[in-house]
This record gives sequence, C-alpha cells and structure tokens, in this order.
Amino acid sequence: MPSPCCGKSMSVIGTRDRKLKERSGETRVYNIRRLRCDNCGSIHHELPDFLVPYKRYESNCIEMVLSNPTNHDIPADESTLFSWLEWFKSFGDYWVGCLVSIMLQTNQENIPLNLMSATSETALHRLGQLVGDAPRWLARNVRPIVNINFWVHTRSAFLSGGG
Repeated sequence: MPSPCCGKSMSVIGTRDRKLKERSGETRVYNIRRLRCDNCGSIHHELPDFLVPYKRYESNCIEMVLSNPTNHDIPADESTLFSWLEWFKSFGDYWVGCLVSIMLQTNQENIPLNLMSATSETALHRLGQLVGDAPRWLARNVRPIVNINFWVHTRSAFLSGGG
C-alpha cells in the first residue's frame, strides 16, 4: 500500500489497540497496524472500512444519524449525536470538493456538473451523487479522502500546549 502523503512504500512498525462502539452499544477492541512511510517517515494507521478516523463509533452508526437525525436507534448520548451532526455540517462540503478533485485527478468520467454550483441541495445529497446513498456511503466517502491524504482531523483542538 502506498503512503498517502507521498505515494512511496510503507513498512509495518507495529500495532495498536483501537476501541470501537458498535450499534449494539458493545465496545470491541481491534488491533490496528501502524505503518511508517519509507520515504518521509510519517506514521499511518491501517483502518478497516467500518472505522472513521478519530471517531469512536462504527461508521454505520454515524451514517445512520447523519442520514436520518431524528429517527435512529443508535446508543449514543445527545452530545455525541450533536457533535456528529456538527462535524458533518463542517466537513460535508469539503468532502464533496475532495471527491470531485480526486475524480478529476484520476480522469474519471461522469462527474455531475452541478455538484459545485450554489444550489439548494445539501452536502449529503451531493455526496450521494458521488458515492451513492446505499448503506456504507460514509465508508465509500472516507476511504478515498483518507488514502489521498485529504482527511482533516480536529484532534489537535484537545491537545495542550504544555510548557
């Protein structure tokens, strides 16, 4: 697998445990491979499709809430549900732009022309035009954006400057 940052090869340098809450409310622990880029030394984690970077619930749980915020059975507290909706509101348009950029860079055909225009369509609808709206649409959205190193994280908001 090529490195998302520079496209060079990567080497396995170990593993780490990653906790994940499932739709049932049960917490599972997965062993995730850690990879180092042989060229630039950046460290990456190999995540399966059911994990979203920096999120602690399965992607299908998050997807259900984003698709239907008022009618779901996800065992998460209101603040978690609210943060997912705000996260999507903040990044949905960015993800549309990322996917269109990836499609243009890879010379893919059939890019809907109205995706970037100022229309009344929501980011969710526009993402559906790009990755489909069938189950697992969030995973189909996340994978290419992460793999081309366009994924933006907000984890640093919780890190202290410490000094």
